[in-house]
This record gives sequence, structure tokens and C-alpha cells, in this order.
Amino acid sequence: MKVKVNEQYNFDVEVSNPSLTINGKALDIDAKKLSGTTQHIIYQHKSYNVEVLEQEEGGKQTSIRVNGNIYQVEVEDQYDELLKKLGMDTAAGNKVQEVKAPMPGLVLQLMVAEGQDVSKGDSLLVLEAMKMENIIKSPAAGTVKRILVQKGDKVEKNGILIQFA
Repeated sequence: MKVKVNEQYNFDVEVSNPSLTINGKALDIDAKKLSGTTQHIIYQHKSYNVEVLEQEEGGKQTSIRVNGNIYQVEVEDQYDELLKKLGMDTAAGNKVQEVKAPMPGLVLQLMVAEGQDVSKGDSLLVLEAMKMENIIKSPAAGTVKRILVQKGDKVEKNGILIQFA
């Protein structure tokens, strides 16, 4: 499997109990589980306390603390690699990045703020078009990153209204 740490360090990791191989090199480690989320590891005569702080469902993204330093770890297994080769990796995520105006109109009201978490179907803003008020709803759950319009702005069809993080 491939492991990425802090979005910059990449490793090829093989785990076959009791051995661990990183980038083709077998590691001699001594690990002892202290609790459900904490382990003590000795590697090359050095002691490491490892604690899992947060783990995304499915275990693909994890936040860990090693001797006080926090690391973001992303795991990509053989199935993720296969989906990527087939071009199906983006279809699996299907994350909405932005909301565009479905028609030209006038922004009457904003119902969200930057940094706000929204659920699918939540009202984002009111857009007046052809003397009708249209409530633009969130197509997916996410966090509002940027609002590119203000109350009173005129927008064109397909103009970006809101970006998600």
C-alpha cells in the first residue's frame, strides 16, 4: 500500500505480521499496545509514543501524534490504486467544489456564511430571476469556503456563487 504523510512524504508499505517493510527495507521494530488508540514503539534504540487522534471512517485518513508531533496520514491500498488506474477514483468521491447560478438573476439574500458547514438540501441563497424568487440549495454536504457574490449582485448563468472546501 502507499502511505502519504503530511501531504508530502510518500512511502510504499507492506505489513505482514510480524514484519513491516517500508520502501523495500524491512524494519525491526518492537511495538506494545498501551490502549485502544496508543502504542509504544521502539525502533533503532529510540522510543516513540504513538497515539491515534482521529480516524476517518474506513481508516484511509488518520491524524496521529508521535512524541508530541502531529501527522496527517493518508493510506492508499491496492483497490484505490486500481480505481485510480481505471479513472474511477474521482467518481467515488464525487465531491461538490462549487455552486453555479442556474440562470441569470439578482442575489436577494445570502443564507450562509464562509466557514459554515451545510448539509445536502440546505438553503444557500435566494436568486431572483424573471420576477420569481428561487432558493438555491446545497447539492451536497460540505463547508462553505468562499462566497463570491453579495446581496444585490447581478449574476450570469453558470457564474460561480459559492465555493466549498
